[in-house]
Amino acid sequence: MLFNSIDFAIFLPIVFLMYWFVTNKNLKLQNVLIVSSSYLFYGWWDWRFLSLIAFSTLIDYTIGLYLGRTSNTTKRKALLWISISVNLGFLGFFKYYNFFLDNFITAFSFFGTALSARSLSIVLPVGISFYTFQTLSYSIDVYRKKLEPTRDFVAFAAFVSFFPQLVAGPIERATNLLPQFYKKRIFNYTKAVDGLRQILWGLFKKMVIADNCAVFVNSIFDNHQDYSGSTLVLGAIFFAFQIYGDFSGYSDIAIGTARLFGFNLKQNFAFPYFSRDIAEFWRRWHISLSTWFRDYLYIPLGGSRVSKSKVIRNVFIIFIVSGFWHGANWTFIVWGTLNALYFLPLLLAHKNRHHIEVVAYDKKWPSIQSFLSMILTFGLTTFAWIFFRAENISHAFQYITGIFNISLFSIPEIRPTNVLVLLVFFIAIEWIGRRNQYAIETLGFQWKRPVRLAFYYALVIIILLFSKNENTFIYFQF
Repeated sequence: MLFNSIDFAIFLPIVFLMYWFVTNKNLKLQNVLIVSSSYLFYGWWDWRFLSLIAFSTLIDYTIGLYLGRTSNTTKRKALLWISISVNLGFLGFFKYYNFFLDNFITAFSFFGTALSARSLSIVLPVGISFYTFQTLSYSIDVYRKKLEPTRDFVAFAAFVSFFPQLVAGPIERATNLLPQFYKKRIFNYTKAVDGLRQILWGLFKKMVIADNCAVFVNSIFDNHQDYSGSTLVLGAIFFAFQIYGDFSGYSDIAIGTARLFGFNLKQNFAFPYFSRDIAEFWRRWHISLSTWFRDYLYIPLGGSRVSKSKVIRNVFIIFIVSGFWHGANWTFIVWGTLNALYFLPLLLAHKNRHHIEVVAYDKKWPSIQSFLSMILTFGLTTFAWIFFRAENISHAFQYITGIFNISLFSIPEIRPTNVLVLLVFFIAIEWIGRRNQYAIETLGFQWKRPVRLAFYYALVIIILLFSKNENTFIYFQF
């Protein structure tokens, strides 16, 4: 069920009314409603994969209980490895089986040995990369004794399957989200309105910015040999905004929807394209995944508190694994490697924490230095996005080769006037609201009520006028 579909527009009000007017007096019933609604929401795609969520939930719930009952180090490690094996085993089979098989066969054929093996027609379960990491973090935190294991199976099942963020995040930690299922929720009008406001902005990002950019991105990338270098640059820039509008739009809708039900999810995007270096970009882009890899992979490897050679190793491991998490394709590995190369000099020079505050925090405009730094960072990021969007390595290099020739200085063949106007409007609103959790969080409060309402109605009209068909979200494939 897509957030930008008629199905969800019917589903959400029904669940909302039942939640606050039917089950509101019983916390257990509210959690049962969340679980059943979440399973319906997920099963709308393919009910067969509900068994994976149920099995993963049961395994990690049981392992959590056993971890709470034993202090034996050997047993605790064995239990943790069962959780890791089950979760990563599911992920590895559904997402990477054919990738490893094909590359294994290719490697042997390179040495003159022909192997024959059958690839499987495996359907990737939607959101498996997200909910497996969420349940895995629970087991790890219980193992580390940062969290007491829960004995409330319904609350845990609700934590794993919570429909607003089930399919594409944010990847919530049990330490933040799980305790919220233990507490009685009381309807808060201000919080609900704030949630609706964030949903509106998320829909604008997805249906107006991302989907309109996608029209040109698909045409340019699919027919790159027919376009000039300047048009290919424009296509890469449009993809940068497409993936940002698509993914951060989903996160905004998820966080806003959760707020309607009295839950607080963590911010997943913090205006990453206003970053002044790659380190700052990765503190602001897909925050829930970046911090997950930091806490559960980078730091256990030693982080930056080891020798320089190991620091370099750790940086490449975390970025390459992050790239591979996105998909079973060498393009994602190259994308991760590129970002590691961008990031490493900052870390070795101890400048990776140089920009902590929001750019031009107490000013209207950035300094020239900050502006140029933002342009450079955006350019490096956009170049890396070419590999992310390309179908394969060959496609990516052909696209890049097409950019760097004399046609780079020509006038682009396409004239996406409407999209450019929408992007200017979008960037302006994001810049004004860059100090907030999301762009229009406090923007309306600075205006009188008629102006504020006019702005919201204008967003609705723009969505209705410029929205495309019910396009799926990019990160559903991950």
